[in-house]
Amino acid sequence: MLRTQLYADPHNLFLHDVVLDSCRRNARKTALVDDSCGRRLTYAEYGDTVEALARGLIANGVKPGDVVAIFMANSWEFCTTFHAVQLAGAIPTLLNPSYREREVRYQLENSGAVLLITDGGNIEGINLGGLPSLRRVYTTRQHASGTEPFTNLLSPVTAAYPKPDQSSGQALAALPYSSGTTGLPKGVMLSHYNLIANVYQLLGPNGSALNSADTVLCCLPLYHIYGLNVVLNPMLILGAKIVLVPRFNVPTVTRLLIDEQVTTMPLVPPAMNALCQAAETGQFPRDHKVQWVKSGAAPLAPDLPRRFTALTNIPVCQGYGMTEASPVTHVGFLEPALYRPDSIGHPLAATDCRVLSQSDIDPADTPEDVTEAPSGQPGELVMRGPQFMLGYWREPQATAAVLRDGWYWSGDIVTRDREGFYRVVDRRKEMIKYKGFPVAPAEVEAVLLEHPAVKECGVVGRPDEAAGEIPVAFVALRDGFVENRKLEEELCGFVADRLTHYKQPRQVHFVDSVPKTPSGKILRRELRKSLR
Repeated sequence: MLRTQLYADPHNLFLHDVVLDSCRRNARKTALVDDSCGRRLTYAEYGDTVEALARGLIANGVKPGDVVAIFMANSWEFCTTFHAVQLAGAIPTLLNPSYREREVRYQLENSGAVLLITDGGNIEGINLGGLPSLRRVYTTRQHASGTEPFTNLLSPVTAAYPKPDQSSGQALAALPYSSGTTGLPKGVMLSHYNLIANVYQLLGPNGSALNSADTVLCCLPLYHIYGLNVVLNPMLILGAKIVLVPRFNVPTVTRLLIDEQVTTMPLVPPAMNALCQAAETGQFPRDHKVQWVKSGAAPLAPDLPRRFTALTNIPVCQGYGMTEASPVTHVGFLEPALYRPDSIGHPLAATDCRVLSQSDIDPADTPEDVTEAPSGQPGELVMRGPQFMLGYWREPQATAAVLRDGWYWSGDIVTRDREGFYRVVDRRKEMIKYKGFPVAPAEVEAVLLEHPAVKECGVVGRPDEAAGEIPVAFVALRDGFVENRKLEEELCGFVADRLTHYKQPRQVHFVDSVPKTPSGKILRRELRKSLR
């Protein structure tokens, strides 16, 4: 076992305290470079801003245990607010800045958020009325009617930071939303211990090549756990420099690689593919300082890392995880003898894994009830470790379905070879991964069923070279409606008006009926077969 130790003991630590301690130790170093506005914050300035914001939140009525929603693109405001909410004793819940009204209202209502911190442009045209818990909305760079300026929270006030009334293993540090293995998005309850343990697993001996001298380019969205706890928190704890970009685009990334002397960057496979195309046309800088890149959030085609390295001379380290695991459970190696870019690598320290025979797994089974798959044979990956969530927010049944006797059932089908390297080969769960973003078929189907033409529908993912997977809808029409190109476009637009763009079906196939089990469950495997 190559990974047996954590970076440090994560017990009895709170994330904001660990970050603020780093701010004091690295006071003069640059913590953040926000490319969206040109602002640079030293560690001392970052810590001062977090503390000032926390006092402002407390003075404006935020109490321990309250949920505060952050609805922003990557920015210094996002980062400092995230840690300030924790220092105030509250729980940050993170919203995708491309969400439509339906998705915003759902998460605000489901989480019971008392405050919303956003940018005015993000809530343009969104009705926030009638949300029972929401008391105030603060806007950062662009003002919106009925909101208060974010700068009000930075006004000098006197307020005492609350002392924790729960252990770090029970106090929630973040409430990101994930669709889990199926269904509508659910709040994932991650404790301070969960997040810090995962950072310390990642930074431990043989864990990853991150260090305090790094300059990390972050074009991953921080509302997503990959950006949040693989970049933001570990890099701030180490005292490294983070260069923030609101969203990935090739010209910005290639410019910053040189301007900021970037040493590493986490990517998703579609971004890696885009950089390969840039390198093929001479747009990728030859004099870069990037030592390695990490790939995660979506399956990595075996040829892509080889192509990327050949074009850029940068090795690729693939990892694996999920929101429910804070997120990392496995990561590869950069050492030549252990370099397997087609593999998700080995488990992190303190992460137990079993690969269980796929056939006839009963939902009530525990790992001890199921036969372990032989080496090299596929099976469902089940895991346990200090990074796994406490459960889903107000969803005990959904929690019980994936957390059984301390083991998390991933829904992913993997193989494990004799050297201990894991490879993801399939998945039981229904999630579609569009450019690394999860799309829950049930959420898209619920919207389609609201259209007057739709009698029944099913949504599945179709493999796509650029996006990984794209949502495709199968629709049976009500009497009186006729299938045609115009109706297909109307249905796609109907979803796009109500859900963020990447959840929109890229194709609609009209069918007489949607195949189902006797109990009424959609047979998605049959739908996927018809795409071949």
